[in-house]
Formats: sequence, C-alpha cells, structure tokens
Amino acid sequence: MTLALPTGVSVLGPLKPGYEAILTEGALAFVAALERRFGSRIDERLAARVERQARLAAGETYRFLPETQDVRDGAWTCAAVPADIQDRRVEITGPVDRKMIINALNSGANVFMADFEDATAPTFANQVEGQINLLDANLGTVSLEQNGKKYALSEKPAILFVRPRGLHLPERHVTVDGKTVHGNLFDFGLYFYHNAKVRSERKALGEGVYLYLPKLESHLEARIWNDIFLFAEETLGLPVGTVKATVLIETLPAAFEMNEILHELKDHSAGLNCGRWDYIFSFIKKHASDKNAILPDRGTITMDRGFLRAYSQLLIQTCHKREVHAMGGMAAFIPVKGNEAENDAAFAKVKADKEREANDGHDGTWVAHPGLVATAKAVFDAKMPGKNQLANKRLDVAVTAADLLAIPDGPRTEPALRHNIKVGIQYIEAWLRGNGCVPLYNLMEDAATAEISRAQVWQWLTYGVALDDGEKLTGQRFLTMIGDTMEEVRRELGDDRFAAGRFPEARDLFEKLSTASTFEEFLTVPAYAKIVTL
Repeated sequence: MTLALPTGVSVLGPLKPGYEAILTEGALAFVAALERRFGSRIDERLAARVERQARLAAGETYRFLPETQDVRDGAWTCAAVPADIQDRRVEITGPVDRKMIINALNSGANVFMADFEDATAPTFANQVEGQINLLDANLGTVSLEQNGKKYALSEKPAILFVRPRGLHLPERHVTVDGKTVHGNLFDFGLYFYHNAKVRSERKALGEGVYLYLPKLESHLEARIWNDIFLFAEETLGLPVGTVKATVLIETLPAAFEMNEILHELKDHSAGLNCGRWDYIFSFIKKHASDKNAILPDRGTITMDRGFLRAYSQLLIQTCHKREVHAMGGMAAFIPVKGNEAENDAAFAKVKADKEREANDGHDGTWVAHPGLVATAKAVFDAKMPGKNQLANKRLDVAVTAADLLAIPDGPRTEPALRHNIKVGIQYIEAWLRGNGCVPLYNLMEDAATAEISRAQVWQWLTYGVALDDGEKLTGQRFLTMIGDTMEEVRRELGDDRFAAGRFPEARDLFEKLSTASTFEEFLTVPAYAKIVTL
C-alpha cells in the first residue's frame, strides 16, 4: 500500500491494510509539526539528565530546589478536575491490543489506562494497530471475534486514559526531515489528532483527552509537555485544558519536584500517581555510583517502608494541597488458577495494600487484571464514601530529603537473585517477540519488572554484595546462576516452546546489561534495535 506523506516525512515501518486510516497525511503532518517544534527541546532535557547523573556520580546529592521554594510555598491550585474523573477509585492498566481494550473498558473499573509504554513492545504493528483500536473505542465501534467469542463494549465502559511513551524512547519507523521521531510525539500526536474532537463531540466518553505521562525527571520536562498540549489545542481549535494529564512519579528526581511539576501543568493536570515499580528501578539507577545505597531483596521493598513510604505520603499531601488526585500504585497479582490457598493469599495481599492506600488518603488505585477490580473497589468503597479524598490535606506529613533517600533494611538472598534472573530474561524474551505485558509466576509483569531485575543484579554484582550465605556475588557465580536458571525455564516451558523463543538473545542482553561497567539507562533502548523492523 502507498501512503500520502507530507513533505519531509518518511514511514519506514511495514504497512498493512487499514493503517492508512491512522497514518493520514494530516495526522503525519501534525506529528511532523510537533517534532519540528519540540524535538530539540526534548533532546536538550535528555542531555540534562546525563549531565545531572554525572554530577551525582561526582558527589552531588538530591535536594528540594532552592530556586523554586516560592512554588512549593505558594497557595496556588491546579485547574478543577473534570466531573467525569472526580471518581477514579479503581483504574486498570494494560496494553493497547484490541481484546485488552475491550475487556478493560468493560471490567467495572472507573478508568482504563491504555499503555503505549511499559506494557507494549514498540513494534510498528503494535503502535499503529493500538491507535486504530483506541480510535474505534472512542467511536464506540470497537469489537472482536476470536475463538468463537464476540467482544464488544458494554453500555457504561470505563473512562479512557492513554499513556504515550517516555521522552527517551524513539519511533524509528518514522522520520521527519531525516531525523527519527520521538516516540512520545508520535503516540500523542496520532492519538490527539484523531481522537480529541471525537471525544469532545461524544460527551459520554468524557470531557477531555486524558493522559498519563511516564518517566518525567523534572518540572522542566513537564513544561515541554504543557507546551505540547497548548500547541495541540490551539492547532485543532480546542479550549485550553482539553488535555488533562496525570504524571507518574516513577523517578527519584521527580519526587523532589512534585509541586513544581503540578505547577507547570496547572491547566492540564489531573494529579500524580505512585509508579512504584519504576520508582524502585530509578532509585537503583540514580544511585549507581553509590556503594552505600544497595537495596535488599526486591520482595522486601514494600510501600510501607523507607523511601517508598516517604514518597507516597508526600505525593498525597502535595496533590491534595493543589486540589488534584493522588493515585496509588499497581497491584500486579493475577488470579491463581488451581491453587485456592495461593489465590487467597494473593488477594489478601492486594486487600491489605489497597487498605493502606485508602487509609493514607489516596484517591484511587491501580490493578493489572480485571479479576482484582472488585477487591480494590470494595476497599475504596468502604474507606472512601465520597468521590475522592481531596479534602484530606495530610497536614501531619513532614517529609525531608533524607526521608526520600532512606533505604529499608532486608536480606540479600540467592533465591531472590535467581528470581530476578528468571523474570528478567523471560520478560525480555517476550518483549523481543512483540509482547510487552506478560504473566509470570502469578504476577502481570511489564518493562518495569525487567528493569528492576537487571538493575538489582547489576548493583549487587558491581559492588560484590555478600549474599545471605556469606559468599560474595562474583561474575562467575552470576554466570553459573544464569546457566542454571535457563535450564529451569526450559523445564518449566518445555523444549519446544523454549526452542521456538528468543531466549538466547534475551539471555545475552540481560547478561550484558548486568555485567556492564557502567549502568545502561534503559534496557528498552538497546532492545528496541532488535525489533525495530517488526
């Protein structure tokens, strides 16, 4: 098939029938305008991240910015939250495939966040077909027939939010003036161009274009997003505030700039979210040069302890001071089939986690599987009789910079290390096959899981951590564990499935990242090169 392309735009990805409905000349021209206007600014902020990391390695410490003290102390508030998203007590997240979109919108959750980022491997097919699926969802026509079953939207689906990719991820299948387009501009540009007016005309879908913004590290990055929204709204003739975005606080630097981030997005803000898994990954990454910041087993790093406890409390206080939602973190458990005891234990953990969030003052929470919606909803129904808890200002909270850096105690064990290896390699293998959301060992995993896994292995290996048996983790011990672990995976999956997969490539990438002399910023960047033609 042939596309009508604007001047300066090239589409390099494989095309399929139907793509012309999304990759229209007008839509690609809009993406090109965004790239020409904001691409260099994004690159400048990405370079600033590298410069700051170098300063941290040289001894700089995290602190609240003295130059923005007036923002933190000010009495300002964000623009009012639209009526249709006043109640966000349960949000479900997942990839942008058609079946997931229908099931999630029908799940009984208040919100479904369709994820172009951590839950989607960025093959060209996934990105473009995801846009087709979301347009159909907004038009109310999305349906599917599969294995003799028919899927269609219910009469009252969840409110749709969309998460574009982070600033750091490219879309190498499309170029503008010979330069690779930024993935966030491609995702946002196509979605806004095709859906903003559809949503404004079909009020039952919501009052605006609702987004989640991932991986931000500073208020200056949030400023770029705000300017993108203003440009998009003006270009399409829509009112300021058509876009409402919730920012995931999933990087350590962003935790020190929550007020500033909300201030930059004042007219476009729908609050902040505790992105707990990526936050742990970021904590390790940003302390890559600090041998005194070694974390314990991942399973012991829970939201009620150390830096996670401090940042979640500060997030609630900050959001409620500014009159926007403070969203809780992900429950990644999935129902355990065939084992009632394990299933009951998993749901008990989910219930306890959601009770903590509701009691702390969160306005809602995330789940990864439709089977968890009822459990999370029951907790918030009991603890939060109103639509939200914005009135709970948490004046008792006084979080310091030291609190945001507090490392919880805990063991460092070989079983936890082996689990990191098993999960990390299996997730990467699925990602290389184009699947970004993977059920592994009764959890729904996305890219954040693989990032934590390889980051923790790198940290323990780089600093020769002594495990609970008293023996240090050496390179040879690690390589032996990888060999043993791969044999375990082969036995679990069977020889045929293992042989048909991309396990050698996944193992090689995990091994290289874990043993590198310097910490790789994101595993999805080098991994992307292996799927770029798909």
